[in-house]
Amino acid sequence: MKVILDCDPGHDDAIAIILAASRISPLELEAITTVAGNVEVEKNTLNALKVCDMIGLESVPVAQGATGPLVRKAVIAEEIHGESGLDGPKLPRHPSKTAIDQHAVDVIIEKLLTTNEPITLIPTGPLTNIALALIKEPRIKNNIREIVLMGGGTFGNWTPAAEFNIYVDAEAAKVVFESGIPIKMFGLDVTHQVLATKQTVADLKSINHTIATFVSELLSFFIQAYKNQFDFDGGPIHDACTVAHLIDPTIFTFDHVHVDIETKGEYSYGMTVIDKHGVTGKQPNVYIAKGLDQGKFWSLFYNAIASYAE
Repeated sequence: MKVILDCDPGHDDAIAIILAASRISPLELEAITTVAGNVEVEKNTLNALKVCDMIGLESVPVAQGATGPLVRKAVIAEEIHGESGLDGPKLPRHPSKTAIDQHAVDVIIEKLLTTNEPITLIPTGPLTNIALALIKEPRIKNNIREIVLMGGGTFGNWTPAAEFNIYVDAEAAKVVFESGIPIKMFGLDVTHQVLATKQTVADLKSINHTIATFVSELLSFFIQAYKNQFDFDGGPIHDACTVAHLIDPTIFTFDHVHVDIETKGEYSYGMTVIDKHGVTGKQPNVYIAKGLDQGKFWSLFYNAIASYAE
């Protein structure tokens, strides 16, 4: 399956890249594109390049995208990801891999217009790049198999109503959710069920390999950040859920519902308004992940990381 991973690394974005490129993955990465989100887009791009260096992902192009939301001012999440966006592990300051000299939006459009089979988009950050691509070249819709995104939920983590990725650029999310393209949404309701703990870190260290050590260091920082910020006893590996689903579609269960994006509310901006009971009469437009098989998820997670040691 051909995929484009649009991300803002970010600890959980980094893990999503690692899972997608692992030896157990059937995914063919056409490109990694970056967007302003967890930190500034320049830092997110640098982090994506560092992760690619770490796992030896040389042939996949990395392209830098939007520097901020369509309408509003940029918001970043240093509280969760640190100043670099990838605090915790010791990484080389200057990766050997460089970003290509082409805007991420143009890369997405080019890949979709020239593909010989539909491509799945995996946005794990704000949806700015995806919205811009759809606005600039509507023909790409025909070649998008589906959009499998991390964002939203029935509650928020940046405001009481809004999850971070949707809140950062709700106008972009509105474009995407109203595009008519098949969407699967991994929101906080399900990602908060996927908690990496201190035991996860210990299990990764027992693999005794560079990549496993790197992921354990990522998660050590992430777990502590979630403890400090939300008093969680673990770190939700939000973005990894999207890739795990594409590797093994039997892990997660879904509800098919209508979702609107709130862009005008004083307190509800960025909310994913989920019509669970069909009260609006609108046709379902999103498959929302609601539950998972924990055994299958963690088996896939560890097997993917361990595959780098083979």
